[in-house]
Amino acid sequence: MAQKDIKIRQRHIHSPIRYDITLLTDDDLHLFNEGTHYRLYGKLGAHRMTVDGSPGTYFAVWAPNAKQVSVIGEFNGWNRHSHLLRPRGQSGIWEAFIPHIGKGIMYKYYIASHHNAYAVEKADPLALHCETPPSTASIIWDLEYQWHDRDWMVQRHARNALSAPASVYEVHPGSWRRVPEEGSRPLTYHELAPQLAEYVTKMGFTHVEFLPIMEHPFYGSWGYQITGYFAPTSRYGTPQDFMYLIDYLHQNNIGVILDWVPSHFPGDEHGLGYFDGTRLYEHADPRQGYHPDWGSLIFNYGRHEVRSFLLSSAMFWLDKYHIDGLRVDAVASMLYLDYARTDSDWVRNKYGGRENLDAVALLRDFNRAVYKEYPDVQTIAEESTSWPLVSRPVDNGGLGFGLKWDMGWMHDTLEYMAKDPVYRKYHQNNLTFRSVYAFSENFVLPLSHDEVVHGKASLLGKMPGDDWQKFANLRLLLGYMYAQPGKKLLFMGGEFGQWREWTHEESLDWHLLKYPPHSGLQRWVTDLNRLYRQEPALHEKDCEPAGFAWVDGSDADSSVISFLRKGNNEQDTILVVGNFTPVVRENYRIGVPQPGFWQELLNGDAGEYGGSGAGNMGGITAEAKPWQGQPSSISIKLPPLCILFFKVK
Repeated sequence: MAQKDIKIRQRHIHSPIRYDITLLTDDDLHLFNEGTHYRLYGKLGAHRMTVDGSPGTYFAVWAPNAKQVSVIGEFNGWNRHSHLLRPRGQSGIWEAFIPHIGKGIMYKYYIASHHNAYAVEKADPLALHCETPPSTASIIWDLEYQWHDRDWMVQRHARNALSAPASVYEVHPGSWRRVPEEGSRPLTYHELAPQLAEYVTKMGFTHVEFLPIMEHPFYGSWGYQITGYFAPTSRYGTPQDFMYLIDYLHQNNIGVILDWVPSHFPGDEHGLGYFDGTRLYEHADPRQGYHPDWGSLIFNYGRHEVRSFLLSSAMFWLDKYHIDGLRVDAVASMLYLDYARTDSDWVRNKYGGRENLDAVALLRDFNRAVYKEYPDVQTIAEESTSWPLVSRPVDNGGLGFGLKWDMGWMHDTLEYMAKDPVYRKYHQNNLTFRSVYAFSENFVLPLSHDEVVHGKASLLGKMPGDDWQKFANLRLLLGYMYAQPGKKLLFMGGEFGQWREWTHEESLDWHLLKYPPHSGLQRWVTDLNRLYRQEPALHEKDCEPAGFAWVDGSDADSSVISFLRKGNNEQDTILVVGNFTPVVRENYRIGVPQPGFWQELLNGDAGEYGGSGAGNMGGITAEAKPWQGQPSSISIKLPPLCILFFKVK
């Protein structure tokens, strides 16, 4: 920190602790208390600096209901009385500069409250680095790093545009691969970087989405119970190690999306809960401040300082870690005051409704701030209800997200695919209903981690039939996802057909790839990614009604659907035909919009993928025979449990 950046208020030359040093201006305090400070991480927390030739660390923490706050750590033997902070006026912030302590030193705040004789040791809410759990101290650190991803950052706008292909590989870094020779430990960030980049490049995914990387005490929460909103988990390395991972992925033209969790936080004593002897970060009313589903605490979205904290966390990952997108977890739980509650266990808003107006305002402010500063990233809502305009601009009455997970598509499709094909004809609506709302939002089609845990079975395990049919059904499911309008997301392991459910304590079952059905499925996903990226019709209008048209969605008796995907150029049109039964259908006629030779681009039943090898010998010439409202038609062989992609040449 340069000397010119340090404000000197008054001097106590003889004191070993300097109370005359601050990073907080009056404007900072005003914005913080107003709820519009979006970069608190440069002001609160622990910041190394040199003052009058003496290196040390400036500390600042918000604890308005404390009567005493001190910094304790290995530098003072965890003494609660030797290094006291002082309050900054009426702001609720306590601060001091402590000389001769620097990077790598562990510390906490000891807080004695005005209320109930409460005293506690707390981790720093704005710590940049933390002890590896189960230890709970914060660590003085910096974020110095030399980035090498300029080319990616310059072209990021095009890579993240709604008209660009986005095929997201969802990853839990601790269980993607492990090191069996060393007790099956997780890979470090440094070890993960080249292996993940090589694999994602080979598979053709455009982005990686990490389950929450922020520090969390309970590994079994998968990162969704966060205590360190400004610190990547130290389980896999330092902040610079995580930067290296992102940098490496960017240098390989792979975008990085992080899960961000403003919906709730754990009640661990060292964390944010009951921080200064009061419900500071969480809502004081348990009907609004306690989450019955997860046993966690809910932020008080109406408190200005909490809003500043959360918005600063979001901006932090974009500012300091070059993140390309934030996927916001459990948005529905934020939007509704009665979420997961009985009729008598929630509080209506001031208009008598169930909408959480403070949370709505926070999400809108979040999206405004992100897109103002970073118009080349995406924010993504995991929102499972019919709340309107989630991915529409705030100025038009929306929440302002760039994209929204299509949970309806996921539920309907998995329910359909789990049925024995003999019964699928009675449930054709599960496949066709999406077209009613497909362009009401900018959608991501998610086959995420949530669908392969807690007894739900793996994607392969959900499929009916014998082993051959299970693999054929899974190829069909994944092909159908890539054919549909919307961006794609697939959780790790689904791309090669892991049999067992995902477990966070073990590596994926990579050994399965020595078996042809699994390696064939992996090859299928690779080719789907290639086709999706290569063919403009499959991505240019993912979020526009003009990008999709039914040929026939009504053939329920055969459980066959056919539709067109369209790009900006009419010649790019793709015909998609899906047969959801194990029956080979000879001479099946499909209407097409153009004459000529329709090349079979991909066939999910090809032998190289583990299929039976049925197909159309590379394509078929259209006849001048109108059909299904189209001017021409083709008569094709429909392989069993298969999706086909055609394009006129």
